[in-house]
Amino acid sequence: MRNKTRALLTMLGVVIGIAAVITMVSIGQSATQNTRAEFSSMGTNMIMVWPERQRRGGVDMGNTNTKSLDMKDVETIKKSCHYVAAISPLVNSAAQMVYGNNNHSGSVEGVAPEYLTIENYTLERGLMFTDEDVTRYAKVCVIGKTIADALFPNGENPIGETIRFGSIPMKVIGVLKSKGQSQMGQDQDDIAFAPYTTIQKRFLGINHFNMIMASATSEEESEMAAVEITHTLRSTHNIAEGMDDDFNVFTQEEMLSSMSQVLGFLTILLSIVAGISLAVGGIGIMNIMYVTVTERTKEIGLRMAIGAQNKDIMMQFLFESVVLSVIGGLIGIVLGVLIAYAITSILAWPYLISYGAIVLSFVVCVAVGIFFGWYPAKKAANLDPIVAIRYE
Repeated sequence: MRNKTRALLTMLGVVIGIAAVITMVSIGQSATQNTRAEFSSMGTNMIMVWPERQRRGGVDMGNTNTKSLDMKDVETIKKSCHYVAAISPLVNSAAQMVYGNNNHSGSVEGVAPEYLTIENYTLERGLMFTDEDVTRYAKVCVIGKTIADALFPNGENPIGETIRFGSIPMKVIGVLKSKGQSQMGQDQDDIAFAPYTTIQKRFLGINHFNMIMASATSEEESEMAAVEITHTLRSTHNIAEGMDDDFNVFTQEEMLSSMSQVLGFLTILLSIVAGISLAVGGIGIMNIMYVTVTERTKEIGLRMAIGAQNKDIMMQFLFESVVLSVIGGLIGIVLGVLIAYAITSILAWPYLISYGAIVLSFVVCVAVGIFFGWYPAKKAANLDPIVAIRYE
């Protein structure tokens, strides 16, 4: 109490260390939870099939021009895979969309009517195109809210209006309900859907698909559905035993697991950095306790002269070290909780606090006080009382 400023500065390292640990753990958990929610909005039982990347002369040519996926694959998966609830081909084409004096640069995706179910899209108004539209290469489309706002800025009803995608007119028959931005910052409303046959024949002049999207009968059966799709496509593509696949199958859970591992690793890394600052705070406490022992040498000698034992002197300085550490830790816990709340509020993430991290932080505070205060306290207890009394 005689050195309030010094005590506060001594606690500052512990305050920063504990606050940093709690903040990092909380933000890591919030980011993971937000990622899971984002993936859930896209469909947790979603399965993606990509063609294998092409290589020519050792050069990676990408997979955009690979022609390993076609309608035969889609039909076979529909018939043979019992764990697949819905399936849709996917082809896409860049397009400059024009309506009147307004235009918007983007892309149009060719899909089947089931695609809305797979990707968890819902219609705000209008209708989704039908299998009959797919069969006759109908020039119809369903657009997202971003495109609707860009081409119809005055709030006009887009339903029934005709948008030019490049040189091809397409009638708007539906508008999607807004989904907002994805975890990666992608605008999920900047999208236009059309029958996949329309994009294949009228836009691209191709017979293959860029991708196949499917959904499993349930989230728990996603892996089984992926295995079924893999076996079916290997059979359809006549891939011999031991040969590499000419396609890739991914489940949403696999992608989520990979993201969670990356986020978990970053959280651990940042927590280690925060732990280092906590250790530095502990060293600061030890330094100050050394100074305190030196300043109070005469006091120590007087206490010993009137009967204080070594353990009494040791407990006095050890207790002081623990008190400094614990008070700093409590301030750090409150500060960490408030900072985590502020950051998650700004990022619009779910606010999660790890009570385990708070309890661990408090235990660490006590441990830091004992560990870094023990040696100075032992030094004080071992002073010769005669030398201590004569100390100036």
